[in-house]
Amino acid sequence: MDLAGETKSLISTVASFSSSSSSVSSIDTSLDCDSPRGGDVDHELLHSAVSSSVSVSVSSSSSASIQRVLSLIRSEDLDSRLFAAKEIRRLTKTSHRCRRHFSQAVEPLVSMLRFDSPESHHEAALLALLNLAVKDEKNKVSIIEAGALEPIINFLQSNSPTLQEYASASLLTLSASANNKPIIGANGVIPLLVKVIKDGSPQAKADAVMALSNLSTLPDNLSMILATKPLSPILNLLKSSKKSSKTSEKCCSLVESLIVSGEEARTGLISDEGGVLAVVEVLENGSLQAREHAVGVLLTLCQSDRSKYREPILREGVIPGLLELTVQGTSKSRTKAQRLLCLLRDSESPRSEVQPDTIENIVSSLISHIDGDDQSGKAKKMLAEMVQVSMEKSLRHLQERASTLVRP
Repeated sequence: MDLAGETKSLISTVASFSSSSSSVSSIDTSLDCDSPRGGDVDHELLHSAVSSSVSVSVSSSSSASIQRVLSLIRSEDLDSRLFAAKEIRRLTKTSHRCRRHFSQAVEPLVSMLRFDSPESHHEAALLALLNLAVKDEKNKVSIIEAGALEPIINFLQSNSPTLQEYASASLLTLSASANNKPIIGANGVIPLLVKVIKDGSPQAKADAVMALSNLSTLPDNLSMILATKPLSPILNLLKSSKKSSKTSEKCCSLVESLIVSGEEARTGLISDEGGVLAVVEVLENGSLQAREHAVGVLLTLCQSDRSKYREPILREGVIPGLLELTVQGTSKSRTKAQRLLCLLRDSESPRSEVQPDTIENIVSSLISHIDGDDQSGKAKKMLAEMVQVSMEKSLRHLQERASTLVRP
């Protein structure tokens, strides 16, 4: 049978094999999502139009179909390879078993990225590789080892917004692998990602900042990030993003890493119009992890030079959010919020460690220096709620201790 005939036969076989997903086109444009792992994130959905109910089971009866797809992806016929790439992408959308079965397709898919072929062929190959990499560490490593990084870097600099978006998404997913991080960083990707954060489409910017956050967990990569001076574009993205989003969380994470590095970044944050306010808004409305990064940013500022940074932080109305964080934040957030409240109080006179300042006394000192009745009233209300919650927790703790002392 010739390739054209084999392709037609395969279409019929695959249609039967994946009848449960018949409502989904093999050329839809959604991308899969990996769960955050160890601070890393893989690609989030570009679009939400595709049903999440797609399910493909791989059994012995489907092995022939898989082999036919693998045969087509290795063929010399470009149309057959395009069809196979789309099928691989579709069949690996939600099935980890399919990702394992189609791991043999990595090298021919990567070779498609190098061909001087139509943009649609590059897109199909990129999306198939992206789905193969999602939640599959072996495929992530194999894709880099097969030489995908060079063409992906080229696509990252493409004039095509679509290819640039798919390249950013690919780097986000691939950079979630600890094995890939040094390789990606050493190949000049970091300055290109910063450029995308500055000039790319909204989706490309979001993916680029998350890829940069993934890479920043490696010290050598963080040094390269610092050298690109990315603070301004990151802050611009933070200001324009929904504060509860994953994008804002990763922006704050990067800002925290940057300001720890030196005075230049700290001064840059304060001098950027709306920069501190954006961090305060994340502290108030972000995810638990984002709020932890936000309070870390402000605490680092105040600890580095209290006299210089105290007033700019207070001016953005940070107190209510800090009070809430001392009660509702993560363990690290609560500790950081309490330390920051201590630094923001008016008096710098030392106090005995035997008689430490309570949060209530600190806030009473701060409230008198807050401009505006609204802020003062909100802070007082938050303080009252905080004290009530604190008392309830203390009472529960006493009851638990009392119960352990009762002998049967």
